[in-house]
Amino acid sequence: MRTSARIASVLTGLTLALGGAALTAPAAPAAPADVSACINQVERELKGGEAPASVHTACYIAVTGAHGTCVAGLAEGIGVTKATAESACKLGAE
Repeated sequence: MRTSARIASVLTGLTLALGGAALTAPAAPAAPADVSACINQVERELKGGEAPASVHTACYIAVTGAHGTCVAGLAEGIGVTKATAESACKLGAE
């Protein structure tokens, strides 16, 4: 067998093997819907339309389990009440 034919057959085999592995691999998890619940909770208190980017950041931090950082970001950084910040961050972590 010529070298070029051998290389082509090896590459074809690798492509088929890796393609099969990609088809059987578990799908990557989607962005948690709970981030939206966290953001919506804050927006209800702000009553001024869409939440700023800092709210989105704090709610994504809640997903990582850093509850205190999320609460501080919302209560001190945004100015929502501590109760709203606590409940919003709890929603984000679920």
